[in-house]
Amino acid sequence: MTGWNASDIPDQSGRSAMVTGANSGIGYVTARELARRGARVVLACRSEERGTRALEQLRSDVPSAEVEFRRLDLADLGSVRLFAEAYERDDEGGALDLLVNNAGVMALPYRQTADGFETQFGVNHLGHFALTGLLLPRLLRTPGARIVTVSSAFHALGNIDMGDLNSERNYRRWIAYGRSKSANLLFVHELARRLASAGSDVVAAAAHPGYAETNLQAAGPKMEGRKIAERVMWLGNRVLAQPAASGALPTLYAATAPGVRPDSFTGPRVLGWQGAPGRSWRAKWTLNDTASERLWVASEGLTGVRYPALKG
Repeated sequence: MTGWNASDIPDQSGRSAMVTGANSGIGYVTARELARRGARVVLACRSEERGTRALEQLRSDVPSAEVEFRRLDLADLGSVRLFAEAYERDDEGGALDLLVNNAGVMALPYRQTADGFETQFGVNHLGHFALTGLLLPRLLRTPGARIVTVSSAFHALGNIDMGDLNSERNYRRWIAYGRSKSANLLFVHELARRLASAGSDVVAAAAHPGYAETNLQAAGPKMEGRKIAERVMWLGNRVLAQPAASGALPTLYAATAPGVRPDSFTGPRVLGWQGAPGRSWRAKWTLNDTASERLWVASEGLTGVRYPALKG
C-alpha cells in the first residue's frame, strides 16, 4: 500500500455510492473523489443549506459528476427512516455499491438526540446502525458491495459501557467520543461476522483519518462559546493536522481498493497520524465477539431497526 493516493482509485463508472456527512471535510473529499472516478454519489447531509452548497461546489470541481443531495439527520431516527424510504422509493430496484458511514460529532457538551440518546453515541453509532440496517437489502442484492464506517484512533480513549451506553451516570466528552468510536468498530466487527455467516460477499470495513483538518475539532468549543479552546483547536489544525484530502485516503482505500478484507481497519501509516493508508492498530476490545453481539442487540432495541437477513 506504499504511496497509495486518490489517483489509484479504480474506475467507479456504473457504481452507486452514498456518503454521510458529505458537505465538508473528509466526507466531501470522499464524495468528490468517488464522483471524479465515475461513481454516482448521494451526498447525505443534515443541513440543506450546507448540503446544497457542497453539491454546487462538487459540480464545479468535477463538471462530469453525477451527484445529488438528500437530507439526512442522524440525530433523528425518524429522519433516518424517511431518508431510507424515500431513497428506496425514488430509486426502486437500483444498486447501492458503497455506503460510507462518515458523518460524526466530536467531544460535544452533553446533549441528547431527538430520540433521547447521548448525542455522540446517538449520531456516531446508532444513527449509522439504523441507516445501514434500513439500506441493507439493497446492499445485499448488489454484488461486491461495501460498507465503510469511519472510526477514529481516539477509540482508544474508552471501551463501551454496556451499563451506561448513553453516559448518563458520568459524562466526560472525550471519553464519550472514544466510546462512540469503539462502538463503530464493534459494529463493523459484528456486521462482518454476520455477513460471513449469511454467505454474503458484502464487505464491512472501517477506516480512520488520523489527525486531519476538519470542522470537527472546534465544534464543541464553538457550541459553548469557549473562544480560547476554539482558537487552540484552530491552531492545532493549522500546525499539526494533515489536509482533509489526505485524511480521506484511508476511507477511499477501504471503499475502493482491491482485496480489502472484512473487519479491516485502515488508517494513516505514519504513527496512525498521517501518510498513505495502511493497516491500523485497534484496541483488543473492538474485536471481542461477546461485546460486539451485546452492542448489536442493544442497538436493535434502541433504534427499532433489525437485520432479519443476518442472524446472530
